[in-house]
Amino acid sequence: MRNDTRGAIKVIADNKKAFFNYEIIEHFEAGIVLKGAEIKALREGKISLQESYIRVIDGELYLLQAYIKEYSHSNDKEYDPIRKRKLLMHKKEIFKLASKVEVKGLTLVPVKAYFRNGFVKLDVALARGKNAPDKRNAIKEREQKIEAGRALKYSKN
Repeated sequence: MRNDTRGAIKVIADNKKAFFNYEIIEHFEAGIVLKGAEIKALREGKISLQESYIRVIDGELYLLQAYIKEYSHSNDKEYDPIRKRKLLMHKKEIFKLASKVEVKGLTLVPVKAYFRNGFVKLDVALARGKNAPDKRNAIKEREQKIEAGRALKYSKN
């Protein structure tokens, strides 16, 4: 996300695996409903989006399998770190995403969690899954970039 007139952004967590496993088509911003001391845990950076995904359930978006570690000073005995969390978006956007997911075989993945003006936001991406050859090509390109960078670095010395 870029820093624009809508407020300063402080990134909490990135889902780098999403860019490897999926071809990202479009990005959306969603708020997230948190309870108890989850916001304090997020301020400590205790979130993982690695295995998480987003589903449309009864016309609402939910973040599933996202791990938010319990806040260190919390006394909540029944805290579930991977509970289902509701995402906040306009109904028109949710309907648009739901139709694309159903018709075109796309999926919704969380890419980034960040603070904007004191509120936790989630960067939701509309994505298409990559198959094995695409992933191998991505690995090959990444290794070629690394090798080219090394060659440039050593050629300057």
